Amino acid sequence: MPELRLNLITREWVIIANERAKRPDEFRKLKNKKNTPEYLDTCPFCPGNEGRTPEEVMRIPDGKGWKVRVTPNKFPALSTDGQRERKNEGIRHLVTGVGRHEVVIESPLHNLSMPLMDIENIANIIRTCRERFVEIYKDPRIEHVIIFKNFGEGAGTSLEHPHMQIIGTPVTPIQVRSRIEEGTRYFDNTGECLICATLKDELSDGRRLILNTENFVTFIPYAALSPFHTWIFPKLHCATFSSITEEEIYDLSFSLKTILSKYYFGLENPAFNLVIRSQNPKECASEYFHWYISIVPRVIQTAGFELGSGMYINTAIPEESAEFLRNTKV
Repeated sequence: MPELRLNLITREWVIIANERAKRPDEFRKLKNKKNTPEYLDTCPFCPGNEGRTPEEVMRIPDGKGWKVRVTPNKFPALSTDGQRERKNEGIRHLVTGVGRHEVVIESPLHNLSMPLMDIENIANIIRTCRERFVEIYKDPRIEHVIIFKNFGEGAGTSLEHPHMQIIGTPVTPIQVRSRIEEGTRYFDNTGECLICATLKDELSDGRRLILNTENFVTFIPYAALSPFHTWIFPKLHCATFSSITEEEIYDLSFSLKTILSKYYFGLENPAFNLVIRSQNPKECASEYFHWYISIVPRVIQTAGFELGSGMYINTAIPEESAEFLRNTKV
């Protein structure tokens, strides 16, 4: 019989469709592996084409070249010019579209995706994201900063050269507010962080764990909203990504490489979205929020039911998905 499971962190119900469930290996996307060159002369992110992007704001140098570079997005979602102003006219509420939108170019190599990178390369990317995260929050117009990665056409990427994006918005998105509110409510009721409680429960249960390192736990949540939806939780309670230490950066690099490699080999390199969910660095000491990473492989499409109900149907049983990824050799 199907089960309805409640994701306490997102407050979303998900139908675990046991009777319609597929075997984990049926979610492989065989068409996504292709031969991609190391360099593409039409790609604005490849070395030698730096003039095709706005003037960079940061780079990690490599001799005369670079390992990682950051540039403003050429087609930003928000404008760096102007002031944040709020206008309310009856039911029409408006905030001027000021903010920041940057691109983190992960590697000079056009075809070097994160599962195939070495740990040091991934560590450089994480360091860069941390530095830009802190810097963007210094802009008084910015209320929230989100770090994310779209990989593959199914995840909404427009350029295949490996990159991440960072957007600073003049408002706090409702999805972020709702997670903060749920964390606050849980803390008020129990005196415990909801993420810490979830982490403790997943470690105790063990069936949904994929990787357990010194500083991070990678697992598929009990009420995963879609097949292979994965969370990476820091073991140390902290509200903001900006506080990650050098030791944790290397540990997280290993965890990211491992889980993305398991997708690469086990699911044939699916498109995915990755998001770092974090509070403002000023909220570092918050007891009710705990930063984490969410990764959603795009192995299925959402449809009318999800749109109409706000509920999800997961045709992969989380415990079986986790076992499949644990057993995937990389």
